[in-house]
Amino acid sequence: MLMAHPAVLQRLVEQYEALRTLHAEAGDEAARQRMDDVAYTLCVSTGTRDVDTALISARYHLPGARVQDDSLLASDGDTEPAQPVPGGV
Repeated sequence: MLMAHPAVLQRLVEQYEALRTLHAEAGDEAARQRMDDVAYTLCVSTGTRDVDTALISARYHLPGARVQDDSLLASDGDTEPAQPVPGGV
């Protein structure tokens, strides 16, 4: 699947978050339409079907994104994250 350029994803995430912060969904028709348009574009750009999943996917593909999965934490009680294995898994 093709993925939008990280700069495009960053801009879309910022736009969506700004609109949500301003409660655009409860605003006038133009504000609601803009929010719907940005949400749709996020979904298309990330190959997802709902905006929450699109936001997660977009953030994952942004530069500096880190996996926030506790499976990477050391299991011996150490609070430092385990080092990722080169090449995956």
